[in-house]
Amino acid sequence: MIMNNQKENIPNHVAIIMDGNGRWAQKQEKPRKMGHEEGMEAIRRVTMQASKRGVKVLTLYAFSTENWKRPPQEVHFLMQLPIRFFDRFVPELQKNNVKVNMIGFEEKVPKSTKKAISKAMDQTKNNTGMTLNFAFNYGGRAEIVKATQALCEKVLKNELTSTDITPEHIEEHLFTHSLTPYQDVDLLIRSSGEKRLSNFLLWQNAYSEFYFTDLLWPDFNAKIFDEALFEYQKRQRRYGAL
Repeated sequence: MIMNNQKENIPNHVAIIMDGNGRWAQKQEKPRKMGHEEGMEAIRRVTMQASKRGVKVLTLYAFSTENWKRPPQEVHFLMQLPIRFFDRFVPELQKNNVKVNMIGFEEKVPKSTKKAISKAMDQTKNNTGMTLNFAFNYGGRAEIVKATQALCEKVLKNELTSTDITPEHIEEHLFTHSLTPYQDVDLLIRSSGEKRLSNFLLWQNAYSEFYFTDLLWPDFNAKIFDEALFEYQKRQRRYGAL
């Protein structure tokens, strides 16, 4: 339940590590891919609830740069999920004025997957409501390295001196710069009981509030999302001050 006196205190940027699809399938004695299928339905439920509550950006950790280490058949299935998700849910996203965005490295991602993501982004580009931001083939350390390399190039070209580099310069070269002014995460949610960042938005989570739940991602729903918002509303964010 959202606190009645704090309906305006909604996090602008919510990021979710959607963990537990495989374990959910195992508990159900089903193939792992069934867990990912059910996970797509959870994405739909949470997206609609976040949009309803007034969240500005919802970032979902869909595929990490480390996930390539999984068995090839599972990686192939995960690469097909964006195609199936957007084929199924873009009309609902359109109806709810949700804009699709993606951050991550395009390298290695199949053309068909990139095409499906680009199409969804194009179809929703004029929507003015919440941004549904997928982190796909994304890694926080690699993102920071990429930003550092870009700044080094500017220094070599005498466009910038090393001593002039500020946090704002780094932020300009992060994937999340396109989400300005909501690039920093306010609330990070992780399902399945694990309590770690897993290389997810390392810079952007510097002052975020964390919410962990033992619930496996396919079981995630609007009620649990509201519980996370309720917990966020009870906290006082000081950013290092008293």
